[in-house]
Amino acid sequence: MQVLINQLPFELPPDAPLSLAIERFGITPPFAAAVNLQFVAKTDYATTRLNDNDEIELIAPITGG
Repeated sequence: MQVLINQLPFELPPDAPLSLAIERFGITPPFAAAVNLQFVAKTDYATTRLNDNDEIELIAPITGG
């Protein structure tokens, strides 16, 4: 199935969990995740199943002042 992660296309197996998408994208903590603009708690990454054409946003905090 095809998904977008931070607006980049990725191919994942059908019914893949969000945790696999995060692994494939290669982001390291800390970050927040959303699927189709809905926040997903870290404890739910492995159980949140993705669908074809889902849009995933992985957002890292920015520090500075």
